[in-house]
Amino acid sequence: MQILILGSGGREHALAWKISQSPLCTRLFIAPGNPGTASLGQNLPLPVNDFEAIKAVCLQHQIDMLIVGPEDPLVEGIVDFFNQDELRQIHVIGPSAEGAKLEGSKAFAKEFMHEMGIPTARYKEFNADRFAEGVAYLRQHPMPVVLKADGLAAGKGVVIAQNTEEAIQALTEMIQDQKFGAASSKVVIEEFLSGIECSVFVLTDGKNYQVLPIAKDYKRIGEGDTGLNTGGMGAISPVPFADDVFMHKVKLRIIDPTMQGLIQRGISYKGFIFIGLISVAGEPYVIEYNCRMGDPETEVVMPRIANDLMPALLSLKEQKLDQELCEISPMHAATIMLVSGGYPEAYQKGKLIQGLELVEHCLVFHAGTRLDDGQLLSNGGRVMAITALGHTLTDALSTAKQNVQKIRFDQSYFRTDIGWEFE
Repeated sequence: MQILILGSGGREHALAWKISQSPLCTRLFIAPGNPGTASLGQNLPLPVNDFEAIKAVCLQHQIDMLIVGPEDPLVEGIVDFFNQDELRQIHVIGPSAEGAKLEGSKAFAKEFMHEMGIPTARYKEFNADRFAEGVAYLRQHPMPVVLKADGLAAGKGVVIAQNTEEAIQALTEMIQDQKFGAASSKVVIEEFLSGIECSVFVLTDGKNYQVLPIAKDYKRIGEGDTGLNTGGMGAISPVPFADDVFMHKVKLRIIDPTMQGLIQRGISYKGFIFIGLISVAGEPYVIEYNCRMGDPETEVVMPRIANDLMPALLSLKEQKLDQELCEISPMHAATIMLVSGGYPEAYQKGKLIQGLELVEHCLVFHAGTRLDDGQLLSNGGRVMAITALGHTLTDALSTAKQNVQKIRFDQSYFRTDIGWEFE
């Protein structure tokens, strides 16, 4: 099969690493890809939202399967776009635009959960016409409180306000100052839930589903989960508290009604559902849905899928996922993200990366790199994910920590305490 993966980050490198191992994959393309994916297939210089250019490449290379990594093209309707006569034979992994609204609209997701009785934080939504009402609501709301831009905001549209003044300022910036443009024209205000989070990944054909390895990522830039939010500083899998008892609750209260809701609404969904959960005294609540795999969680999930993933992906087309099985390795996986100094605020690109040849017993997934005259340079805030497997979480973390220190570039930074609460 000829396969095209859309995206350019660590998630797409991890997907390419897994897919390239399948005997069913005869040729792999990644668009636009990165220097890491170039060793696994052919990179194509395409923007992920240029549907016409993607269409042309798919027809040119006779693509059989399109795996969509990032959320933007899914929310913009790439699955619906490919549901045209000359493209319909291409099997696209991802939901329709209506299904992608689970991530693309926080208000839609909240209404969906409310309708299906899925446990989540209590909430209200406000827009410019109801701004004054929103301010009044915040004045009487217990603190802390969570404010979320309704639409996609590159992972930056969530504020946890510690006091009323901070909350009102955040609401003002989002709605009146249009901090996130159209994404914050509507804002969801919800109660703050205190607990520990994890990421549950589901592969579904729209009727059947399989739960992939559970992961936990670490968003804060600083040690001990302090400082600004990032796209993710590392991840672990499995998650110690997500035991059989907890996951039984997740399946019964969250995954099953999510699937039921998609079916009841007639939503076409053949791909990954990322359910961001929080355990509050052992009870699972949904923080958010994403319509694709997470990053850096994919970098620990893919290495723990023990068998070929391609048969399961192929089965989505005819809704026969129940006939396939994703085998999960008992090994533990840990990934540590190497980032640019200053990230998630201002940082410099173009730093020479050295030491990759010294890495042992680890997988290195490129997240923000580029090649310039044969030299590997940093090209983003998050630069590389270093993933290790071990018989215990401590073993995996130890190997990842030893190896991340071997990779060097000017002002590079990483957290040394990924998985700190479980060691």
